[in-house]
Amino acid sequence: MGRPNWAPDDIDIERPSVARMYDYYLGGSHNFAVDRAAAQAMVTAVPEAPLMAQANRAFLRRAVQFLVDAGVRQFLDIGSGIPTVGNVHEIAQRHAPDSRVVYVDIDPVAVAHSQEILAGNDRTTVVQEDLRHPERILGHPEVRRLLDLDRPVAVLVVAVLHFVAADDRPGELLRTLRDAVAPGSWLVLSQASADGRDDDERAEAEAIYRRTDNPLWLRSRAELTALFDGFELVEPGVVWVPQWRPEFSENTEDAEQSGFIGGVGRSGG
Repeated sequence: MGRPNWAPDDIDIERPSVARMYDYYLGGSHNFAVDRAAAQAMVTAVPEAPLMAQANRAFLRRAVQFLVDAGVRQFLDIGSGIPTVGNVHEIAQRHAPDSRVVYVDIDPVAVAHSQEILAGNDRTTVVQEDLRHPERILGHPEVRRLLDLDRPVAVLVVAVLHFVAADDRPGELLRTLRDAVAPGSWLVLSQASADGRDDDERAEAEAIYRRTDNPLWLRSRAELTALFDGFELVEPGVVWVPQWRPEFSENTEDAEQSGFIGGVGRSGG
């Protein structure tokens, strides 16, 4: 397999990446044959997979617009993935040009491509780091340079938590982030859910993602709601993502087919 010029030399292009698979679901071009094969296997097991990714992306867009309207001007997007149309900075800065955005991702392709896209935008940056090490994210010089953690920040953890095992203590990771940001900050979460899925479909999806470096850990609505500890959920709470403040033209019938649940909360203060 030839290595494209946008691919960093130190990445394994023979092993599928969840970020590149997600890019493929969204119609992006920064993925390899191995990623497409894994994504197609997922589509065979769960035919709605591309629509699920699109529904989650639409949720992100609506959540960012909601936050901008609420006066938020600082965004920390952890697990941001490979940039595609409708990135956080595009949405936020279109409506509030003074918005500052830090993208964080563990995947070197996502980081390298983000750096290329963000060149010349002095209110946006990207760092390569892992949600499972929140203290390293919070202490990163680029995060400290661009964000004032003494003022409210929107922390976005969208389509990421299903790659964080229970043994990694996701509640503690999110509490570390919550305790580091000012009162009045916001948390946006979404993740794949097993609710409404049959056991065979769930087992096949989990088997596909075991081929990657990030196995799948599905959670229920109650489990995701518990991760908003210390944040007050805004209406309508944790729901299937198409049901979260849909726009007038959006169809919320069969919302559970999105496979993703999500919500937005605000810390006290």
